[in-house]
Amino acid sequence: MNFTISSPANAVIGRYNLILQVTSGNKISSRFLGQFVLLFNPWCPGDDVYMANENERQEYVLNENGIIFVGNAKYIEARGWYYGQFQDHLLNICLTMLDLSLYYRQDPAIDVSRRGDPKYVGRVISSMINGNDNDNGVLLGKWQGSFHSHENPSRWDGSVVILQKWRQDNYKPVQYGQCWVFAGVMCTVLRCLGIPTRLVSNFNSAHDVDRNLSIDKYYDSSGKSLNIGKDSTWDYHVWNESWFIRPDLGMSYNGWQVLDATPQEQSK
Repeated sequence: MNFTISSPANAVIGRYNLILQVTSGNKISSRFLGQFVLLFNPWCPGDDVYMANENERQEYVLNENGIIFVGNAKYIEARGWYYGQFQDHLLNICLTMLDLSLYYRQDPAIDVSRRGDPKYVGRVISSMINGNDNDNGVLLGKWQGSFHSHENPSRWDGSVVILQKWRQDNYKPVQYGQCWVFAGVMCTVLRCLGIPTRLVSNFNSAHDVDRNLSIDKYYDSSGKSLNIGKDSTWDYHVWNESWFIRPDLGMSYNGWQVLDATPQEQSK
């Protein structure tokens, strides 16, 4: 006997158990057939992550190699990065990441019920890529001081070794990461789960902490600079964009959505 399973386009992603139940008269028997994993599907027109262009699907879902641009506006450096989203055990690591999140721990039933929504999954993964909020996240960030006892962020060239080390160390945050490392690992996880994702690099990147959309500098009456403002301008910053629709905001907001896993400030 052959049978086909057709899941709804908005079905919850994750691991499923497949059980065959046979009813004959008053007799009911069941048999466990196995387990399968359901992911987001950018090839399915009904899925929130549907991407119509095949070349873009090849690039933003299936490509395991990429380039990350770092440096400064006058000297931009292209770094190769191995995403490796289809390597052995990566899918299990990514699914376990969802189950370790604070969202799942607070209310497992509600968390799992929302895993058909790429907006929600993107936010959970964004939180889990960094370990700065005590949630067993993948990477700790460090921008100053010595790296001699742990890995210098500039030496990473791919996500696979980081995610494997995280699992081998019983989900203890790997030390250390910076913005492009967070973005590279997040791209791996989201592509692995079926969400089209890319990296964005921004040079002379404004870091506005008081949300007035300006970089404020303060001077005394004699023109001497005062070191009281917290705004700054970074040489560069790297974050992610993922492709999905936004029924909560309207059709004009469909497409690339910003996600940033670098742990600089807490969000809601």
